[in-house]
Amino acid sequence: MVPSSFSLGDRRRRGEELASLEAPRRPSGSGERSARRASAPAKDAIRLSGGGRESLARRHPRATAISGAFLALLASTLVGCRSTGAELASDRSETDFDLVVLGGTAHGLVDEAGRALPARRVDIGVRDARIVALGTLADRTATTVVDASGLVVAPGFIDAHSHTAAALASEDRSDAEALLRQGVTTVVVNPDGWGPVDLAAQRQELLEHGLGVHVAQMIGHSAVRRAVLGSHDRAPSPDELRRMRELVRTAFEDGAVGLSSGLFYAPGSFASTDELVALAEVAAEFGGVYQSHIRDESDYTVGLLAAVDEVIAIGERAGVTAVVTHVKALGPPAWGAAEEIVARIEAARARGARVWADQYPYLASATGLAAALLPRWAEAGDRPLAERLEDDGVRQRVLEAMSANLARRGGAERIQLRYYAPDPAYAGRRLDRIAAERGRDAVETALELLLEAGGDVGIVSFNMQRSDVELLMRQPWVMTASDGSYPPWGSGVPHPRGFGTFPRVLAEYVRERGVISIEQALDRATRLPALVYGIEGRGVLRVGAAADLVVLDAAEIADRATFEEPYQMAEGVRAVVVGGRLALAEGEITGERAGEVLRPRR
Repeated sequence: MVPSSFSLGDRRRRGEELASLEAPRRPSGSGERSARRASAPAKDAIRLSGGGRESLARRHPRATAISGAFLALLASTLVGCRSTGAELASDRSETDFDLVVLGGTAHGLVDEAGRALPARRVDIGVRDARIVALGTLADRTATTVVDASGLVVAPGFIDAHSHTAAALASEDRSDAEALLRQGVTTVVVNPDGWGPVDLAAQRQELLEHGLGVHVAQMIGHSAVRRAVLGSHDRAPSPDELRRMRELVRTAFEDGAVGLSSGLFYAPGSFASTDELVALAEVAAEFGGVYQSHIRDESDYTVGLLAAVDEVIAIGERAGVTAVVTHVKALGPPAWGAAEEIVARIEAARARGARVWADQYPYLASATGLAAALLPRWAEAGDRPLAERLEDDGVRQRVLEAMSANLARRGGAERIQLRYYAPDPAYAGRRLDRIAAERGRDAVETALELLLEAGGDVGIVSFNMQRSDVELLMRQPWVMTASDGSYPPWGSGVPHPRGFGTFPRVLAEYVRERGVISIEQALDRATRLPALVYGIEGRGVLRVGAAADLVVLDAAEIADRATFEEPYQMAEGVRAVVVGGRLALAEGEITGERAGEVLRPRR
């Protein structure tokens, strides 16, 4: 049980380990969650300082009695947002909100038709995991009152490309601290063609320890292809394609919101456009999305622009919403191509194609060393790479291809290891330095590392230029998505995007560089992904919407994770509400796990 009052002092000291508060949980709503019932409601009041210098817990002086006017409003049906507030009809015997957020500047307000409204100061009343009132609510009483004076209040952020499923299913990271500290309340998992084929089983794994955030699932093309064809580089037979379609259909019946593909990686790279259209047609039947890590983000094979065209074609032929995920121009050969990417997607949208994109706000990507440098033909079939390299001719072909691919990424000085099991000390170090220490050529060194680690070497690749990133960011059809993971603390040196994506947009690209406005930044992290992925009732502030909220200090929000020291939590997010329950309050993770595995309404 949360104590009736508690101090939330300044938690911005770097490296401080914060204690968790065990909070009561609300029973399941429309989604699936694990829950426990609170005993008696406490009158908690949490003041979140807009200046970021103080915080204190106290009973709000005006949150002690409920007025007769409020009871009248509760008896009414939905009314428009007026100065007295908009509320849902409710049982007259229920006299309290579960939670009220007072005094914040609300972004993400929409009218009854879903049209955006200007940001304004408004109070938000929450009951049973829903927003039930918007207006002036300072004289209402509630179990928990959050004073957000001087702060921004927005719908919780939706990360539509997240590699956090395994972390959220684990006991130690199911509280989703790294996500909550960024303001994220929903993640879409199983991107890049991967994840399990059995989504029902994954759903149970995710719910085992409770969830700190909501999760929506995709079904991965590569996972489906491997289940039917293994790793072979060939087209499926008609019967095999039928089986693949049935696996995709089952996944959507189990609640998938989209079909993801990773066409840069084997075995996804072995698929034809026709194969992908056949599977995307199933997604279209369910109103799902086709999200693609495109076939080429540089000039490895078909080239960047042809790869973008392929996503557009799949969307148009299958009649499905298509997303170019983590859109970028990768490496010197592709630099400057952002303008043409924009032109092609704009042209497709003008003729009616439902094409979108997402992006993370960094100049570096992350992948595997094998994916970055090995030719795809070397990964086909079941023969181990080491065995193939015993043939001198094959080895020479592999080295030549790796040399060309390393040049595409700007050279060995732009490759930093994320993890390397044979020698963890290599994590965080650049490939050129490791090669110099070994007295070997960089390409030979890369091949040695792959063989020594059984092919499993993670890298960060510094391969983008700022002008491309900023041009893509300005487009109204580009969402923010992290492509981030949430590894165990201290395991390697991961890309910082898993700890800082959303605050980084607001700090660097809104406040410091002025690339986009705060309204644009918040919209691309909330309403837009909810719209694209059909995550109903989220991403907006309106009566009846899900009570997933973030309260942040626009002047203080910032990412702290770096490429050298990625395990640093973001700062400036003062409170996060997930499923109507406070998951984070002034830097404290409450221990609440009100997250659900979301299922689309079909």
